Amino acid sequence: QVQLVESGGGLVQPGGSLRLSCAASGSTFSNYAIGWFRQAPGKEREFVAGISWNRITTKYADSVKDRFTISRDNAKMTVYLQMNSLKPEDTAVYYCAAARSITATMREYTYWGQGTQVTVPS
Repeated sequence: QVQLVESGGGLVQPGGSLRLSCAASGSTFSNYAIGWFRQAPGKEREFVAGISWNRITTKYADSVKDRFTISRDNAKMTVYLQMNSLKPEDTAVYYCAAARSITATMREYTYWGQGTQVTVPS
């Protein structure tokens, strides 16, 4: 029902910025909350940020609060993750995913993109 494709990853020096995009297709995109997750080497996948279908509610992991900003443009069927003040610990593969509600747990995110690599060297 929803297909997601991430882009915008790359290598950024500590303190730098990067904007990830999650392009969606499917007629019901606007009915889904979108979340960003990441998985670093040797670590479990973790929630990063989420945004409700109406853009009113956003959620952030404590580790990225005040540094990352999630937004969405339903007309363009795209969700963004603006990442500022990047740190080496932000290095991970970043995934976007769709769920029925902003309150969804990771297992309740039904649709997933392929991921995009973000690398912040030490």
